[in-house]
Amino acid sequence: MNRPLLFLDVDGPLNPYAAKPEKRPDGYTTLRVPLDSRAHEEGRSFSSRRRPLRVWLNPEHGRFLLRLPFELCWATTWMDDANRWIAPVLGLPELPFVDFGDVLLQERPDGVHWKTGPLVEYADGRPFAWVDDEQSELDQVYVTTHHRGSALLHHVSPRVGLLENDFHTLADFARSLDTS
Repeated sequence: MNRPLLFLDVDGPLNPYAAKPEKRPDGYTTLRVPLDSRAHEEGRSFSSRRRPLRVWLNPEHGRFLLRLPFELCWATTWMDDANRWIAPVLGLPELPFVDFGDVLLQERPDGVHWKTGPLVEYADGRPFAWVDDEQSELDQVYVTTHHRGSALLHHVSPRVGLLENDFHTLADFARSLDTS
């Protein structure tokens, strides 16, 4: 059986951007991404930013992610830029990414997150877990209705990022697929 997919958002789960701005979380390192390196950041044009983007990353997360029985895939506004900036800090290899194309940051009238449809399409029936800080019940309903495989939408607080318990939840989900 193919390993399930693990869709990874950067800002929120890996970069706890909503943590107190004056205090980097323990175990994290600071990365400064030049303004011209990303075409977009959470809906803001880089032309409106004066300083490099501050990103907090915990290098241990890469080791924990690689131990999980998933095929890792970026599901982030960073898209392929995550391989350039995020993966090296976490010790991850180059990963595939979901290219959100024209739906990138486009609000949907039904309230479903703009990532949800493309993730279901990318998975194409394959089991997946999705870690993000922006999912809602509407996304769960959409996935349940439109995805024929098992799926876990796992919310991570952007104030704290991924914690040990989150990795246990993901591992438990993957184990549950082996018994179903």
